[in-house]
Amino acid sequence: MKLETELPNEKTSSIGSMPVKRVMALMNREDALVAGAVRKALPEICMAADAVSSAVVDGGRVFYVGAGTSGRIAYQDVAELLPTFGFVPGTFNVIMAGGVRALTEAAEGAEDDSSAASMSLKKHKLTARDIVFGITASGRTPFVIGGLKFARHVGCRTVSLTSNAESAVTKHSDISIVVKTGPEVITGSTRLKAGTAQKLVLNMVSTYAGIRSGRVAGNSMIGMHATNFKLRKRAVAIVSERTGCTAGRAEAALRSEDYSIERAIARLSRK
Repeated sequence: MKLETELPNEKTSSIGSMPVKRVMALMNREDALVAGAVRKALPEICMAADAVSSAVVDGGRVFYVGAGTSGRIAYQDVAELLPTFGFVPGTFNVIMAGGVRALTEAAEGAEDDSSAASMSLKKHKLTARDIVFGITASGRTPFVIGGLKFARHVGCRTVSLTSNAESAVTKHSDISIVVKTGPEVITGSTRLKAGTAQKLVLNMVSTYAGIRSGRVAGNSMIGMHATNFKLRKRAVAIVSERTGCTAGRAEAALRSEDYSIERAIARLSRK
């Protein structure tokens, strides 16, 4: 079966000879299709968000499994979750083909190792309380499928995210998210539309986990780690807004509570 993400895009067949304005406009039009493709997958995305957040609330861990672009996008998502929501380190994890080195150096052959992900998951002592989230644009990456198979053997829930319907990965996941982004601007370059779709979906799922676990009040990041000047200013604004106090009192409370927004709000609420 020919994968849609590997098909040539008829609209870009002469992109190599187009002037810059046409190339940018064409890429922009193609990118605009991604949000609509994500919208069509919302039922499955909701199921995944519920499963991931339930695992986190119950003390389980989330393991993203991916190779290449998919793994790098997963790392980006995880890197932002501690400063944004204050998740305990180790709550969200990435199992990437080729390891951390593959973040900056291509390790294309590593994705063909179907046993490597399961070995990493064993080292993390995967349990039935955890959830494994496989990410692969093609839907047939052996590294990802191996990780999902092992997760099912352990008894934990599995989710997959792909851009190709009826691909192999969908057969190894309890919840299968298929965002049909279609042929890429450059044939087979899934760092483009497929990668954008992956970023959007992971944003949605992990943000909902932050909301469900009580790290958001209203639409404020009360679990945020205020580790620099900008974030401390944001923390002052959040505490002031949530308690109705002055910025000066909010900052004093934050300093007393080592810039924990939740504790600062609690301190001011007792007065």
